[in-house]
Amino acid sequence: MAHAFAGGTSAICRCPHDPGRAALVSRPRHRLCVLASSLPTPAIEGQGVELSVTTRRGRVLPVLKDCSLRVPPGQLWMLLGPNGCGKSTLLKVLAGFLNPSSGTVYINRPCSYVFQNPDHQVVMPTVESDVAFGLGKLNLSLDEVRSRVSQSLDAVGMLSYSQRPIQTLSGGQKQRVAIAGALAEASKMGVIKAVRKSVGAGGEVSALWVTHRLEELRYADGAIYMEDGQTIIQGDVSTISKYIKKKQARYFGHFEL
Repeated sequence: MAHAFAGGTSAICRCPHDPGRAALVSRPRHRLCVLASSLPTPAIEGQGVELSVTTRRGRVLPVLKDCSLRVPPGQLWMLLGPNGCGKSTLLKVLAGFLNPSSGTVYINRPCSYVFQNPDHQVVMPTVESDVAFGLGKLNLSLDEVRSRVSQSLDAVGMLSYSQRPIQTLSGGQKQRVAIAGALAEASKMGVIKAVRKSVGAGGEVSALWVTHRLEELRYADGAIYMEDGQTIIQGDVSTISKYIKKKQARYFGHFEL
């Protein structure tokens, strides 16, 4: 699919206490529980997520270490951290592309995944046909397809480009087309990687995107900071921004004479 994922190869089950949530489960561990009545049901939640890989020589290397996060419904959150800290890997686990070694992931489906490189996702000859591509599995009428395509393109500022050939678009425009395709499928949650421009989460849409650019925090409702395969801190934009700036100040302080 160009704009969606189906949960990978892991076992998908329904939580008995909440039939509206799909759970991607791999050897869940006993962890501190938060009562459902105290917080709204999250759009994205991970508890104790770990991932290890085994080398050809049989050595086990941990990639993700006890990662936990919670993204509220209807909000846009950012996943931050230095290069190589595990951001993309965690996102792929949340999307179902990778199976966690342990821990539990909850996703309020349906959901979509937008790749960092739009050339990996935008596959049809024109803008309009590409946005409509993922709707083929939904058994919609032609009028409904056209309506969804128009509304989604309008939401990302690409409606006037509907008949344009894909190969004539810039990289940023292609990425907007990929986002429009995700929106067209009426997803309630989008896992969005490296969205750089005006992508807002409104209504029932929730989103998590990955970046290492601190200036992009101004687009977010909250953020999660990672280091060395671990989620270190999660909170509002002000809290995360102050935390990162303090770390940067300590780092550069080591080089002062």
